[in-house]
Amino acid sequence: MFYALRNLFALVGFAAVVVAIYAAVKIAPAMQAFDEFDEKAIDVYSEMVATLLETGNAAEATVWKVQVEEDLSIEDVDETIKAVANELNIKNVGELPLSDQVEAMNGEKSRFFKIYMFCNALTAAQMLEYSDAYSAYLPCRVSLVEDKQGKLWLYSLNMDAMIYGGKPLPAALKEEAMGVKKIILEIMNRGAEGDF
Repeated sequence: MFYALRNLFALVGFAAVVVAIYAAVKIAPAMQAFDEFDEKAIDVYSEMVATLLETGNAAEATVWKVQVEEDLSIEDVDETIKAVANELNIKNVGELPLSDQVEAMNGEKSRFFKIYMFCNALTAAQMLEYSDAYSAYLPCRVSLVEDKQGKLWLYSLNMDAMIYGGKPLPAALKEEAMGVKKIILEIMNRGAEGDF
């Protein structure tokens, strides 16, 4: 019995050493790469992973969402979004009234959802100078969605991964990106409150 336990503990110890060596070989390079990333990168990814584990939904982990105050109508929110965007000098480059399109296509009532697209062309050009991959983030979108319970929500892509998720952006581009983030969040928050 003593020899069996000793052998079992030896086997467990050996397995632990193998796992430690494997982890060092596989994880160490990734951790070294993170050393070159923006100082907020780990926080951004930690928050995303926490949301992913909580919800099981990758999309939930990559968006901002704000519930609209219950006494506001779709028209109130629509008007506020447009007024705030205009006030903050970000161009409304398009709107997709998708629920209207769904109703026109299938002839059935749809819950409301509409996508607003905003862009600052000069900031967009700076982003593309840095990396063409940023074109996938353009234009900035805010979605007004009626959930299955009839409550209204505003959604937008969480820009933190774009701003902080890799190597630090050049200072001027980072400042521009943070300015756009501030504008989009203000559109969402004020839209949710009907504050224009």
